[in-house]
Amino acid sequence: MRGAKESKTKRARNLRSASTDAEGTLWYRLRARRLNGYKFVRQEPIGPYTVDFICREQRLVIEVDGGQHADSQPDAIRDKWLVDHNYRVLRFWNNDVTSNLVGVLETILTTLAEAPPHPDR
Repeated sequence: MRGAKESKTKRARNLRSASTDAEGTLWYRLRARRLNGYKFVRQEPIGPYTVDFICREQRLVIEVDGGQHADSQPDAIRDKWLVDHNYRVLRFWNNDVTSNLVGVLETILTTLAEAPPHPDR
């Protein structure tokens, strides 16, 4: 089994300790299989990126972004890389999570109910 890169692990730990209020709110609802038994982890290194949340089993990545991410070219490149590697990506704005958490969770559940992309394709 491959070992984790120390630099990626350190970055993930730093991101976990510096999470935004919106990320904390969503994490509370996703952690410990609270969302219909789906297992999520946070600040997970995947390839050259670190994603906010991922359900590995369903290959679903969830990103929670602030206004600085509007029309972000690096985010578009990152999303393309993830999709090219058979991940599905959902992006939510911080204010969506804080003001419409039920709608965000419903969107996540709807996406989880769809079949995940096959990792070998």
